[in-house]
Amino acid sequence: MTLLFFLLFVMIFGKMIGFAFRATWGLFKILLYIVFLPLILVGMVFGGLLYLAFPILIVVGIISLISGLAD
Repeated sequence: MTLLFFLLFVMIFGKMIGFAFRATWGLFKILLYIVFLPLILVGMVFGGLLYLAFPILIVVGIISLISGLAD
């Protein structure tokens, strides 16, 4: 009986931990794309790295257009 309880306990909380990791990854992606990427690009422009920030902006823009068309 204890073995059955432990097995079910691990199955239930294992699924909950997996869900927590998926939710955390989703929140991290949102923060990365909405907050950190623009801040990094603006910082690169102010730091004199426009020649590097502009191609990154173009690549991210093309990827977002392609992924937006796929939805």
